[in-house]
Amino acid sequence: MTLLRNLWTDERGQDLVEYTLLLAFVALASAALFIGAGGSINTIWTATNTQLAAAATSAS
Repeated sequence: MTLLRNLWTDERGQDLVEYTLLLAFVALASAALFIGAGGSINTIWTATNTQLAAAATSAS
């Protein structure tokens, strides 16, 4: 019984768990932002490519 009580009240490693959870949250939030920004970046590249192709056609 003493062993279980000691395990329950032992706080060593608590900081490591908290920092790991915080790091996981930041990683997931960053991934969500990158995925969300992917569509916008694709739209920008498509518009730029279209304008460059039109400029190359009119220049030749």
